[in-house]
Amino acid sequence: MTAPVIIRALTPSDAALFTTFQDSTHVGRAAFGHAYTSTADGGEYRPDWSWVALRGDTVIARAAWWGGPDDTEPVVLNWFDFADGEAEAGAELLRRAPFDKEYELIAPAGWRDDPAVRRSVEARVAAATAAGMKPLVERYRYRWTPGCPLPERTGRLTYRPEPDDAVVLDVLRRVHSATLDAHARKAIEGPGGLEAAAQEELDFFHWCPSPREWWQLAYTPDGEVAGIHVPAHNPSGPCVGFVGVVPEARGHGYGYDLLVECTRFLVEHGAEFVAGATDRGNVPMAAAFARAGYPITQEWVHLA
Repeated sequence: MTAPVIIRALTPSDAALFTTFQDSTHVGRAAFGHAYTSTADGGEYRPDWSWVALRGDTVIARAAWWGGPDDTEPVVLNWFDFADGEAEAGAELLRRAPFDKEYELIAPAGWRDDPAVRRSVEARVAAATAAGMKPLVERYRYRWTPGCPLPERTGRLTYRPEPDDAVVLDVLRRVHSATLDAHARKAIEGPGGLEAAAQEELDFFHWCPSPREWWQLAYTPDGEVAGIHVPAHNPSGPCVGFVGVVPEARGHGYGYDLLVECTRFLVEHGAEFVAGATDRGNVPMAAAFARAGYPITQEWVHLA
């Protein structure tokens, strides 16, 4: 007789159960060198945000939601696995856990070209979809390192810090009024509309533990706002927090100028690497990253 499946959150005393499951070598955080460590052991995953499905004493599925040290609720689901033949247990775990957060699945660049990796991605997407999630977007993840060329500034724009959040919010509204970004478009389609999309970006800037004075607006030679770039540090390190060009300034390749300025700003402030990301469908921004010398290191599949 098959033992019943028990689904529950972990506790500080049994958080080590999470690591009894064999890590995937193809996809997910473990495949890219990240280890699950609970806050009880000095890590970044909280036991009550980490759930397992158990058959007897054996973990057959697991999921961990992540949040920053000051967050009162999870930010994202970024760890999800299940044993062979246990996809339904994985889906049921996601159904029962009391968190309605986006799922970020990490895969290697070009994952569709490797049959084993593709099966791993598609199995997790299918289980998350069975649990009620919907695919949102796929994104390229980039990482500039000192081994990459450091792009030269173009000199076409000037940059100034903007201390007034209301001014920044207005520029964000303008940027998102015509956007290719799937997350912004999802926010715009919600009840808060364009205002919610702009506010989400602003809230993210404030959430990052990097200085507020790093945010800069970009201006054309005639003094008009061209866009905004936000050099930032997220909990993983230095990153391109945001690059956006206002609609009336598009068509001149300013996204590249902003990316270059953001990159050089971070390097001049001691960054030994710079992470970045854009949607696969955002062809202009993907082209800017390629031109600036950023290699694609990962692809992330997002389900909401």
